[in-house]
Amino acid sequence: MAAADDLQFEEFGDGTTLLATNPDATTISIEDPDETSKHQVRPRGSSGREEDDELLGNNDSDETELLAGQKKSSPFWTFEYYQTFFDVDTYQVFDRIKGSLLPVPGKNFVRLYVRSNPDLYGPFWICATLVFAIAISGNLSNFLIHLGEKTYHYVPEFQKVSIAATIIYAYAWLVPLALWGFLMWRNSKVMNIVSYSFLEIVCVYGYSLFIYIPTAVLWIIPQRVVRWVLVMIALGISGSVLAMTFWPAVREDNRRVALATIITILLLHVLLSVGCLAYFFDAPEMDHLPTTTATPNQTVVTVKSS
Repeated sequence: MAAADDLQFEEFGDGTTLLATNPDATTISIEDPDETSKHQVRPRGSSGREEDDELLGNNDSDETELLAGQKKSSPFWTFEYYQTFFDVDTYQVFDRIKGSLLPVPGKNFVRLYVRSNPDLYGPFWICATLVFAIAISGNLSNFLIHLGEKTYHYVPEFQKVSIAATIIYAYAWLVPLALWGFLMWRNSKVMNIVSYSFLEIVCVYGYSLFIYIPTAVLWIIPQRVVRWVLVMIALGISGSVLAMTFWPAVREDNRRVALATIITILLLHVLLSVGCLAYFFDAPEMDHLPTTTATPNQTVVTVKSS
């Protein structure tokens, strides 16, 4: 059995003293992980980049893009290729709709909601619902305005459906296509922080139009002041989504080019909103004039002047 003196603890010096006496000795440094992280030296300029990533919601973007790149892509002529554009669940659609209705200053809609899985399901049905909402609400609005007039004869205006579909779908596809081409051209000249694919831009525009569905329903109210207040609210919400999403893509460009791009995006959005309100709801009625019909018992007398 070992003696009591052999079981006593012995204090050693630091690693430097130990290595000086015994060069072959092995030392292990045990430190608090929190203290170790505090003493780690961060590369210069990393703090500013982290702030940009936090504002853009870009902390996990590299990992997301890497995982997306590992997905198997099918040829474009197959059904599976287009099926991926509609591979989205109800939770994601509702989450993106909520994000378009409640834009957060300093947060990027694409980074937060779209980049992991851009889809066409939401934008397609939002545009389809908006088309019928505008057409039906426009017909009901005209009916309510002239309700009670003896000379008014209601005629359904089915052409409003086709006109609304042409306007909405052209805006939701052609404007993103033009914007995507412009951003690609500018990215070849200036290295920007953020770049978007065509599908992501279509997704942003599609979800930004959701606010106009309840707005179009409320446009039935036959008060012009109420309608214009509603359109200004819808413009403020949807315009904020577009401005906060596309500003990071152009802010590193020339100042005038960046401002002109954002102003053009907002002006086109205003033109769509005001044009739909003015054409489908505030247009003067020219075809609802009083008409007279002759009955079999009526006698028409024509008097000729000599």
